[in-house]
Amino acid sequence: MQSQMIPKLNSSKPLVLLMLLGLLFSGYSIMGQQQSSSLPSVTGKVVDENNEAVAFANVALYESQDSSLIKGEVTDIDGNFLIRARPSNYYMKITYLSYQAKLKGNLALKTSNLELGSIKLSSSSQNLDEVEITAERSQMELKLDKRVFNVGKDLSNAGANAAEILDNIPSVQVDVEGNISLRGSQNVRVLIDGKMFSITGTSTADVLRQFSGNMIEKVEVITNPSARYDAEGEVGIINIVLKKEERKGINGSVEAVAGYPDNYRAAFNLNYRTEKLNLFTSYGANYRKSPGGGNSFQTFNGPDTAYVYESESDRERGGFSNNIRLGSDWFINDNNTITVSGIYQFSDEKNTTELTYRDLFANRELYREVVRTDVEKEDGKTLESSLNYTKTFDKEDQKFTIDLQWSERDDLEKSNINEENFLTNTTLFQKSRNLEANKTYLMQSDYVLPVSKDGRFETGVRATLRTVENDYKVEQLDSNNQFEVLPDFNNNFIYQENIYAAYVMFGNKVKNFSYQAGLRAEYSDIGTELKLGGETNNYEYLNFFPSAHLTYELENKDNFQLSYSRRINRPRFRYLLPFSNFSDSRNFYAGNPDLQPEYSDSYELGYLTYFEKGSLYSSIYYRHRTGVIDRITITDNEGFTIRIPVNLATENNIGFEANGSYKLNKKISFNANVNFYRSISEGSYEGMELNNDVFTWNGRLVGKAELMPKLDFQASFNYRAPQETNQGKRKSLYSLDLSFSKDILKGKGTLVASVKDVFNSRKWRSIVDTEYLYSESEFQWRARQFLLTFTYRINQKKKRGGREGYDGDGNDY
Repeated sequence: MQSQMIPKLNSSKPLVLLMLLGLLFSGYSIMGQQQSSSLPSVTGKVVDENNEAVAFANVALYESQDSSLIKGEVTDIDGNFLIRARPSNYYMKITYLSYQAKLKGNLALKTSNLELGSIKLSSSSQNLDEVEITAERSQMELKLDKRVFNVGKDLSNAGANAAEILDNIPSVQVDVEGNISLRGSQNVRVLIDGKMFSITGTSTADVLRQFSGNMIEKVEVITNPSARYDAEGEVGIINIVLKKEERKGINGSVEAVAGYPDNYRAAFNLNYRTEKLNLFTSYGANYRKSPGGGNSFQTFNGPDTAYVYESESDRERGGFSNNIRLGSDWFINDNNTITVSGIYQFSDEKNTTELTYRDLFANRELYREVVRTDVEKEDGKTLESSLNYTKTFDKEDQKFTIDLQWSERDDLEKSNINEENFLTNTTLFQKSRNLEANKTYLMQSDYVLPVSKDGRFETGVRATLRTVENDYKVEQLDSNNQFEVLPDFNNNFIYQENIYAAYVMFGNKVKNFSYQAGLRAEYSDIGTELKLGGETNNYEYLNFFPSAHLTYELENKDNFQLSYSRRINRPRFRYLLPFSNFSDSRNFYAGNPDLQPEYSDSYELGYLTYFEKGSLYSSIYYRHRTGVIDRITITDNEGFTIRIPVNLATENNIGFEANGSYKLNKKISFNANVNFYRSISEGSYEGMELNNDVFTWNGRLVGKAELMPKLDFQASFNYRAPQETNQGKRKSLYSLDLSFSKDILKGKGTLVASVKDVFNSRKWRSIVDTEYLYSESEFQWRARQFLLTFTYRINQKKKRGGREGYDGDGNDY
C-alpha cells in the first residue's frame, strides 16, 4: 500500500499522542477492573518423605476435559502453593528435581476453596549421581514468525561481545564499517529485548561492542515480521534477548577473558528470585586495542586531470568501556507484575589512524608522499530506563501490557590531525570536534485475548519520539598560528523523528493449519534542520503495513510456512548527515538530507523437516523494493572521492536459504547455513545508468566434536562469495575460527581457548570502476585474535533427571 502524504500540521502531533495515550490508559482502566481474587482456590503443601517442606517445586493445574494447562505455580519457601481458577474439574501435576512426578486427579473445584493438605513426593529410585540429561536446546528453534538462535551453544561466542555474536548468527553479517546486514541487506532493525535502544550516528555495531556477550541469552531473527513489530527494516528484525533467570534463589555466572591483541574483559550476571520479587543485574568491563588497516590504489583520468596515488592505513581502535544493567520484577499478585530496569554504558577510547598517501607519475614513479595522523579521543555515555506493567487473567494467555522507555546517548569525539608533506616540507595542523547526541521516548501498550481453544486476537498502540543532534566543527591552523574554522565542516544538524503506530492481529489453528494475519498503521513526522543557514526538510506520511503467516504441520511434525509482510526503511541518521568523517582527506563519506524512505514487499516459503539425526530448514524468498537507497562514488577535479547515499533504483531480490544440523554420532555434530540470492536493480543518477544484475552467496559451516570427556572442539568456517556492485565489485571473503572447551570445577566452570580468524584473512576487498575512476582497496577491521575465556556458573549445575510416578493412595489420574 502506498503512503498518503499529509499536509504539515503542527497540531496533529499532540492530538495523535493524546489519542494513543487515551486508548492506552482507558484499556488499562477497563481491564484493571477484572480481578481474580474472587475466584476459588486450590491450596496445599508439598513435602518430602520426611515431611520436610519442598520449596520451589512446580505445581501445574490442568483441565480434565481436554488436558489444557490452566495455570502453573511454584511452591514458596515453606512448600505452600495457591492457585485460583474457575469452578471445574481438574487434575494436578507436581514435579521437582530428583523426585518422582506426582499426579493428583479428580479435583472438583466448586465455588468454595479446595484444600489438598500435604502432598508427599517420593525420591527417584535412580542413582542421580550417575544419570545426566544430555538433551539440550537446539541452536536454532523455529517459531511461527521467527527463528531463535541460542547463542550459548556456539563456542566461537565465548568471550565475544554483542556485535561479534551477531556476526556468528546464520544470515547475519557485520561488515568492515560495522554495518549489520541480514541476507545481504543492511536495511535491518536491531532491537534489544524487543525495543529500540539508544544510538546516535555511531554505528550500531560500535554500540553493541560495549555489550558483553555474557549478557545475551538468545538472538531472534525475524525475516517477515508480523504487524506487532515496527515496520522499520526492509529485510526484517534482529532481536537480542538479554538474560533474566526465572528460577527462584540466587543464580548467575561470572566470566573473565584475556586475549591478544589486547582484549581483556570481566563480566557477571546475577539473579535473585523470591515469591514476590525478582532482582537481576549484570556488569561488564572491557579493555581492548584492535589493530587494523589496509591499502588502496586509485587512478583518475578526467577530461582535464590525470591522477594516480596509492595509500596505506594503520589504525588502532579501542580503550576502556563498561556497562551495567539493573532491574527488578515485582509480583504484586498472581495477575499483576511491574518490571523496572535500567542500563548504563560508559566508554573512554583512543583511536589512532595513520594514513600515508604516495602520489605517482603516470609511470608509477613517486613524486610526493603525505603522512596524515589522526589521534581521536572518544567518550560515550548511554543511559536507558524502562518500566513495564503486565496484567494476566484467569484465561490462559490473556495479557495486557504497558511499556514506557527513556534513553539518552552522548558521544563526543575530539581529534588532533597532523599532516606532513615531504615534497614541500610543510606541516598542516587541524582539529575537529563532533558531538552526537540522541534522546528517545517510547510509549507502548499491547493486549492479547485468546479466542476459542487456539485462537488469538492482539492489538496495540505505540509512540516513539526521537531527537538526534550532530554538532560538528573542523578548525585549521593558519599562517598566523591561529585556528580558523573550515566553513564546509561546521554546522549543527538536528534530526527529529516521531512515529505513531497502531496494529491489530488475529491468529488461529484449524486442524493442521495455523494462520496469523495483521495490519499495522504508522504515521511518520520527520524533520531535519541545519542550524547554520536555517535549511530545513519536513516530511509527514501515513502508511499501512499488512502481514500474514501460514503454517501447515504434517503428520511427522514437519511443516511448511508461508509468510508475507510490507516494510519501510526510513533513511538512517548517518545517511542524512551532510558532513563526513575527516580522517581521510581524499576519500569522504557524506550524507544526503533529501533522502526519501524505501518500501519493500517480502514473500517467503519455508519447509522444516526433522530426520533421525538432525533437521533442515530451507526457504525461498522474494523481495520487491522501491526507492532503494544505495551509496555511489563520485569524484572531483582533483581525483578525490565522495561516497553519498541516493534513492537509486527499483530492485527485485530472489533467494534460497537453508539452515541444517546433523549429528553424526554422540560425539560429532555439524550445522550449516547457506544463502544464495540474485538481485536485479534498475536505476540512474544524474544521467548515469546504474543497472545491475547480481548473483552471489554466503555460507557458514560449524563442526563440533567431543575429543574426550568434558573436552570439546569446534571449527567454524565462513565464506562470502564475490559480488558485483552498481559501480564495481566486492571480492570474496573467508575466515576460520577454532575453539577448545573444557568443563572444570565439577561442571561449574568452563575454560575456552579460541583463535578467531586463524589465517588472518578476514579482509574486505573491493573495486570501484567508473568512467573516470578505477580504485582497488583492501581493509581489515581487526587482526587475528587469541582468546582464553573462563566462565563460572553460580547455582546452575547440569540438569539431572528422574522418572514420572503416581500416587500410591489411589489418586492417580
